[in-house]
Amino acid sequence: MATRDYVKRGKAPRKPTRNTKKAPPKAAFPLKWAIIAVLLVGAFGYGLFHLATSTPPENTTPAEQKVEKPKPAPKSPPSSQKAKETLPPQPKEKWSYIEELENKEVEVEANEQEISSRPYLMQCGAYRSSSQADERKAMIAFQGLESHVKTSQGEKGIWYRVVLGPYPLKREAERDRNMLRRAGIEPCAIWYWN
Repeated sequence: MATRDYVKRGKAPRKPTRNTKKAPPKAAFPLKWAIIAVLLVGAFGYGLFHLATSTPPENTTPAEQKVEKPKPAPKSPPSSQKAKETLPPQPKEKWSYIEELENKEVEVEANEQEISSRPYLMQCGAYRSSSQADERKAMIAFQGLESHVKTSQGEKGIWYRVVLGPYPLKREAERDRNMLRRAGIEPCAIWYWN
């Protein structure tokens, strides 16, 4: 079969298409909207003309009165007796909170910390390989805390647990857990030391 050269042949002439759709009828000029627009423009123009030709209202404020400044008295050194006579007596304070607050003692009852008979430990991961446990231990060491890797035998094989502690108070363990959480090292669980 011979190959045909479609490129040299060019495009086929287009057939005229049938226009079966009828054009929608042209809308009539909106006469009522034109009348409303003309009325609005006329009202606005009349309002501007009325404002320009009207006189402003008169001021209803009372006329300014002349205010005379009192002449300063000639400066003469006041005697201490005159100063005492012109000053009113010092008022007596009706509040007594100043004296009450100076002598007030506030008693605060602090809750006693619960001291457990068993120390706490914090576990920050359990891994199948010792290399993963060592990586976690290094991340904890960068935060300034000392951790240990404990090996434990489970049902599914050997587990390498990264633990911190022992802590005598649970509050100390929670403080370290919050520090590790801020550094992005989580989850860490706090348990009793076995």
